[in-house]
Amino acid sequence: MNNPLSFSVKKTEGKARMGELVTPHGRVETPVFMPVASQATVKTLTPVEIREIGFQIILSNTYHLYLRPGIEIIEKLGGLHKYMGWDGGILTDSGGYQVFSLSRLRKLTDEGVVFRSHIDGSEHLLTPELAVQYQEALGSDIAMVLDECPAHDVSYEKTRLSMNITHILAKRCLDTHTRVDQALFAIIQGGTSPELRRHSAEYLTSLDFPGYAVGGLSIGEPKEVTAAVIDETLPYLPENKPRYLMGVGSPEDLFEGVSRGIDMFDCALPTRVARNGALFTPEGRVNISNARFTRMEEPVVSGCSCYTCRTFSTSYLHHLFNAKELLAYRLATIHNLTFISELMKGIRESIADGTFESHKAQFLSQYQTTNEQVRVSQKEKWLKAREDFD
Repeated sequence: MNNPLSFSVKKTEGKARMGELVTPHGRVETPVFMPVASQATVKTLTPVEIREIGFQIILSNTYHLYLRPGIEIIEKLGGLHKYMGWDGGILTDSGGYQVFSLSRLRKLTDEGVVFRSHIDGSEHLLTPELAVQYQEALGSDIAMVLDECPAHDVSYEKTRLSMNITHILAKRCLDTHTRVDQALFAIIQGGTSPELRRHSAEYLTSLDFPGYAVGGLSIGEPKEVTAAVIDETLPYLPENKPRYLMGVGSPEDLFEGVSRGIDMFDCALPTRVARNGALFTPEGRVNISNARFTRMEEPVVSGCSCYTCRTFSTSYLHHLFNAKELLAYRLATIHNLTFISELMKGIRESIADGTFESHKAQFLSQYQTTNEQVRVSQKEKWLKAREDFD
């Protein structure tokens, strides 16, 4: 298969890999986190700000862009890069996750999936061929195959059937894809079954895609299950191709993913929690609306390089959120994405100089993670809301 991407591993420490992904729109240092720009925007920020924070590649979503403003409009206006004013790399999700999560509004057929828009209830058909056609029209650097993502707690048999559907969809996507300046990545499924994960990886790697994603995780399962599935899956993926863990973006999970050999991540978490007043610090997330911040003169994180911390007191941010001022969401988003960008930079540098494991241990020793029961509950609520409003 033609591969417009160049990927190389420069240094390793254990299973952790530091490398470089070269796309038609520039070089990307890995491991990399991709901010989510589902509707052709990273919420509240401009492309210039995203660049200044340090990101080289972002993620957009075909499902949302198909519904609004429409693929044809974006294509006519020069493609997604020009449309949104972003000159870096873009990975587009196929929209399959959104469609298949609309359990009340979709029906699977031999041709594809018929779904109703969460916006106006209009009926649409999404096939593997159309998913590829839409992403080729958008002109992203990396396109994703259409797949079916089962819930983490369904039966083995349902997971197996879902995996088989994913394989059929992937092959149809591969047979359809023709754009020579765009790479098409496959998505490994198989739920929590080591046997199914191995089978899925072996089948999809036999088709020789330019890159592989581990899908079907971070959807409500316990973190130890996520880690176990990654460990079961990665040994069956090629070492010379990028490995992408979909939907993961909390600081502790980024460290754990990198330590297991993941190269690429995406997640709406840093921007979503920012808009809800949760800001990342080296000690964990803090709720900026808490009364203890009312008179705090210091920035959220002393020494943080972001515009927010360089310019404003914690008291000011506390005031903006309590007053529901729009600037609050921008400043919090700038801070959280800067935190993640610097975290990934530190991870890459530690792999390069052979200190990743000690760097990871030091970070995790002081970072207070969100309570697991609370995290799972929040995730379930978000996934439920996402069925209608993502």
